Amino acid sequence: MSETDALLGNGRPHKPRLSRLSKHLCSELDPTHGDLVLLFCYIITGLLDSSAVFIWGSFVSMQTGNTVYFGLGLVGTEDDRWIKSGVSIAGFCLGSLCFATFHRVFPARRRWVLCASFLAQTLFVSIAALIVTIYRPGRDAPLSWLVLVPVVLVAFQSSGQAVTSRVLNFSGLTSVVLTSNYCDFFSHPDLLTRKVVGHAEEMRRLGAVLCLLLGVVLGGLWAHSAVGMMGALWTAAILKLLIVGAWLIWKGKSDGDTE
Repeated sequence: MSETDALLGNGRPHKPRLSRLSKHLCSELDPTHGDLVLLFCYIITGLLDSSAVFIWGSFVSMQTGNTVYFGLGLVGTEDDRWIKSGVSIAGFCLGSLCFATFHRVFPARRRWVLCASFLAQTLFVSIAALIVTIYRPGRDAPLSWLVLVPVVLVAFQSSGQAVTSRVLNFSGLTSVVLTSNYCDFFSHPDLLTRKVVGHAEEMRRLGAVLCLLLGVVLGGLWAHSAVGMMGALWTAAILKLLIVGAWLIWKGKSDGDTE
């Protein structure tokens, strides 16, 4: 009977495998080197923001610029940039509320939680990319849902990266702010010495600037090409999926590890 069961496969051998998978997904991730993922997020931010500013006229991640555009619109402007900026700010704020709540309700550093967060971000970017791919709103397209919906979707998901920086305890790597990085890096007492190379925090700040710059260049190339925003959005979706894959194979914390 046991030989027959083994040949037919009665499901028993799969239980340990499912148990291992469940244990793997529910394991808590080691935040060590999580800054590398957050630096990678800066590339995505630069990619999306440079394309969005060139084509849509507003940011979708860095909300400081949007606040300036929105404020200028309140005192009078001939274009509709301030409306797009206001929608982007609203989307980012709502996303921050949702992603933060998600990480509070569920164990923030569980593997499946981080994977789910970035899968959701990928989904929002993909929906925006799908809208742009089907309807192809141009740079001079009139203000409509074809622009506003993608803007709010991309702004909503970008807040997930900022929330992740808090989850991993790398608050300086929000992926949506650089001003403080510039200030802290250039005000460091060892800036003009070789000692600065040994400071991990300073290298993170410099890396954030370089990664964002790389993303901006890539986004600019897409924005000036025939595919425009469509290429930037699909590229961002693929990069987000790569992060999901990284979380799946990321080192988990052992039982003896402490914060």
